[in-house]
Amino acid sequence: MSRLTLVLVALVGILAGALGYSLVTRPQPLEPAAVQALIDKALADYDGQRLATAAATPPAIDAYQINPLIESYLLSDPKILQRMSVALETTIRQEEQAKSRSAIAAMQNAIFNDPGQVVLGNPDGDVTLVEFFDYNCGYCRSALPDLAALIAEDPNLKVVLKEFPILSNESIDAARVAVLVGQSDADYWAFHEALFTARGQVNKDVALDAAAALGLSKVALEMDMGTEKVARTIQTSYEIAKALNITGTPTYIIGNEIIPGAIGVDELRTRIANMRACGETQCEG
Repeated sequence: MSRLTLVLVALVGILAGALGYSLVTRPQPLEPAAVQALIDKALADYDGQRLATAAATPPAIDAYQINPLIESYLLSDPKILQRMSVALETTIRQEEQAKSRSAIAAMQNAIFNDPGQVVLGNPDGDVTLVEFFDYNCGYCRSALPDLAALIAEDPNLKVVLKEFPILSNESIDAARVAVLVGQSDADYWAFHEALFTARGQVNKDVALDAAAALGLSKVALEMDMGTEKVARTIQTSYEIAKALNITGTPTYIIGNEIIPGAIGVDELRTRIANMRACGETQCEG
């Protein structure tokens, strides 16, 4: 609606009111000066409302004007981008840590207390190290000495091994045999070492041979490989991995931290020591 139209509408209302009133009281006709005063007031009221509306609505930003200003500001101190990058990485890391903590808490029993899992070291240790592995994973193979060293040197470390065969069907077959070995009285660590030090691809035959060397029956193992109990143990590892977004091997869990990759024995020692010192894998100060 235009400014003139609004003014006319206002005047019509004013004059109509005056006319209705005059039918009762018969006032004197309005002088031209009074009419002009009414017009001036209507115009002033309109302009005041228009200015108030304009003040409440900020003007649109012209990209052609603002972009050069932003560019100039950033170029004046290029380290701003570095600080932004660091801040972004920190925020993302904190968000990921929060998600990891929540996911680990939700699956606490499946991760640390699953009856089908293999436990090495001290079952009552004050710190637990969980490893997800695949017998055909080269990085897992190279990390085997790290795990052996930690078990040998740390009498208060509990180690939980999670079969996580993701690289091939042969890995799945080997994992099935490994689950049965873990549920037997055989020396699981000897079996574990034998598979990771075997030459070539680790498959069912390699796993059965390693189990037979420990006195277990290859025929019985092969018959039991497809049982629901074995499948359930491996499926639990898959479910945990999905919930925690674990996609590779080896992956470790210490406390509330998910540690992807073979980070080396020194880094693992540090995180374990931190867990004892402050209850977290990374202590402040």
